Amino acid sequence: MRKSLLHTISQAIDKAAADDLGKSSSKYQQAKRFYRLKVLSFRALKDFLLLVSGIFSAGFGLEGFLLPNKFIDGGATGISLLISEVTKWSLPLLLIIVNIPFVVLGYRQIGKWFSIKTIFSIIGLAICISVVHYPVITSDKLLISVFGGFFLGAGIGLAIRGGGVLDGTEVLAIYISRKTSASVGDIILMFNIFIFSFAAYLLSIETALYSILTYIAASKTMDFLIEGIEEYTGVTIVSPKSEEISEMITHKLGRGITVYKGTHGFGKRGHVSDMNILFTVITRLEISRLRVEVEAIDPHAFVIMQSIKDTKGGMIKKRRLK
Repeated sequence: MRKSLLHTISQAIDKAAADDLGKSSSKYQQAKRFYRLKVLSFRALKDFLLLVSGIFSAGFGLEGFLLPNKFIDGGATGISLLISEVTKWSLPLLLIIVNIPFVVLGYRQIGKWFSIKTIFSIIGLAICISVVHYPVITSDKLLISVFGGFFLGAGIGLAIRGGGVLDGTEVLAIYISRKTSASVGDIILMFNIFIFSFAAYLLSIETALYSILTYIAASKTMDFLIEGIEEYTGVTIVSPKSEEISEMITHKLGRGITVYKGTHGFGKRGHVSDMNILFTVITRLEISRLRVEVEAIDPHAFVIMQSIKDTKGGMIKKRRLK
């Protein structure tokens, strides 16, 4: 009887301990979900502000400099400007129509949220050009080329930092580079040579030359705003939550990862422990999302990013998620 009583007491204690553990685990999961929601909400607001800033900056570059003086830029925006100048069709409508194939391609290659942000950016730019009337700043052709390109490039760069794009040709260039041996930069250059050649034929050689200067100013400004990130970016992540992060990279981003067995420590007598070190390669259009996802899992994760000019082999092409 004494043994039976002890056994009953032991079971009651185990049950109480299990209940306390379940409640503690439940509170931890709730706090974790709340923190993740907080991080994602803050990032969504930041992306929205970046996209809106990009829209108004690009609109100022177009309305205040390029459009009144019949200058064009490269990419899908340049195509829209060229068609509008020749046919007199509505530029806002052309911006939407020309970018539709790139939005579809971006949805297939990068993801749903990227395409949603891109749609918002392009439609926002079209509305901005239609509704907001910026003053004409100058009639000096050199200033028009430089500063028109500056504000347009700033708009495109801010949109990329917000997780979308105002010009879809970069998405096409990334897609073609995965199918061929050409780099993204080479494809964009060839694409723009084609556009400016048509501009020289349909408008004038002088306009085409100034438009090339506009494109150079826009390109350099865009590269500056996105911190000089190249076509591919190698990301190394050191975190005690490497398993959760690796699951996120493979299942949410659809990217491959390499796991290194390493030792984590600090100082001469600091704590030293074994852990997995993750390495993955992504495009610069996916950096914003990767940062958000990693921060939501481990805000103290040590993340290193480095530019990669080109890659070969491995699972660089994004696999289709089910």
